[in-house]
Amino acid sequence: MKKRICALFLALLVSAPFGGATIAIAQSSGTFTPVGNMTASRAQHSATLLPDGRVLIAGGSSSGSSMLASTEFYDPNAGTFRAGASMITARRMHTATLLPDDRVLLVGGYGSRDALANAELFDPVTGTFSATGNLIDARGGHTALLLSTGKVLIVGGYGTNTFPDVAPAELYDPASGTFASAGPYVGRGGCDFCAPSILLSDGTVLFPGQYPAQLYDPARDAFSPIGMMIHDPSTAAPLRNGQVLFAGGESVGRSADAELYSPATRTFVSTGSMASRRVWHTLSLLPNGMVLAAGGETDSCSGSGCWFAGSLATAELYDPSAGVFLPAGSMAAARETHTSTVLTDGRVLVAGGVSYGGIGIFGGSLGSAELYSPDVLVAGPALVSVSGNGGGQGAVFHAGTTHLAAPDDPAAVGESVDVYCTGLTTGSVIPPQIAIGGRMAAVLGVSTVPGAAGVNQVRVRVPSGIAPGPSVRVRLTYVDRPSNTVTMAVR
Repeated sequence: MKKRICALFLALLVSAPFGGATIAIAQSSGTFTPVGNMTASRAQHSATLLPDGRVLIAGGSSSGSSMLASTEFYDPNAGTFRAGASMITARRMHTATLLPDDRVLLVGGYGSRDALANAELFDPVTGTFSATGNLIDARGGHTALLLSTGKVLIVGGYGTNTFPDVAPAELYDPASGTFASAGPYVGRGGCDFCAPSILLSDGTVLFPGQYPAQLYDPARDAFSPIGMMIHDPSTAAPLRNGQVLFAGGESVGRSADAELYSPATRTFVSTGSMASRRVWHTLSLLPNGMVLAAGGETDSCSGSGCWFAGSLATAELYDPSAGVFLPAGSMAAARETHTSTVLTDGRVLVAGGVSYGGIGIFGGSLGSAELYSPDVLVAGPALVSVSGNGGGQGAVFHAGTTHLAAPDDPAAVGESVDVYCTGLTTGSVIPPQIAIGGRMAAVLGVSTVPGAAGVNQVRVRVPSGIAPGPSVRVRLTYVDRPSNTVTMAVR
């Protein structure tokens, strides 16, 4: 009976009209639409997409340089913001990282002048914050990245606003709630308001904030230099082909230059420049493969030098196939040090920041937010469930079989299982991340399902350290967009 049920399910899977087929890059620009105000004006805050589709917006600074402990949620279904519980500590220029168990880790930042060493966890079930272990070195303006091991790499930043030597890298272990030193950098220098570290397809991490730029290998817990970047970037975005785009920044004046890092050759090469010189803008990889550059601060230059020219409302799209930036219209408000979050449905929430009008015209923190809508919306990743409603028993099979990892035939720790999903981009080398029982599962391979357009099979190994049971939670994350949660049985 069990084999017959699974065979029928697979037959339905093949015939079902799933989305997620090959996505062609569109050449049109999309639109920006205001969505009202946040509950507080804020800049240098964090914004984290949660598995339920909401966005957790935390901390930052308000007008008058006061630090915020307040948080709020953006609900894309209602199109509104709602106040949440306050953090334990007011902070700005911190990091917020979604963990495999659905909690959010908030680390460091600046309280007023000095950097913070404390960290805290947001629990979406209770809606509350709790303290976790302290950093070894206080820091702000750093980067944080969830590794395929399940640990979080904390790298870059400075200890105070007076810019002392960069703090060494650290690793946060969600299982123990503690920070430990990571391997040392090879080089010198550092960054405040660092361009983000990027997880590459082989599991290594590109950190551009050192001189030379660094590659971190979690297996060896070691950094190695990979060469000098062409300019000093303030933001970055991964591309579907495995390269990393850097655009804008601040070295001698604001920059419109852009460059690509190629993991295959470990080199940086120039690509097409932006139309506007930008720093403190955002770069967001869209589901259609293009990258949205939004806002930032600019300047004007002549033979006598460069001078500050205020915040930007304009946006541009980078087309990787042509290596050029295209106009993408303008936001309702000029802004910098804002956040841009790609939502589950493919729209981008642009929130907060500050707005300056030029020399002698200083603005304050913004409470406004807006949505960028590409002309074609592409839904995020989704795990397939047996019932078809997106919950309960997932389409998780003992590897290479038609046997579900269900209560009457549970999987074992260390066993390989096949997880069925939709929403992965055809031709992309960016791998998904899968959490089982709140622990990261090693991804062994990704393949398409013959005859089922847009359906993928991800083979993973059931991780150790999870609590066994008939309904162990399974969740997938793909390019920072988490999926729905299904269950599997583990003995």
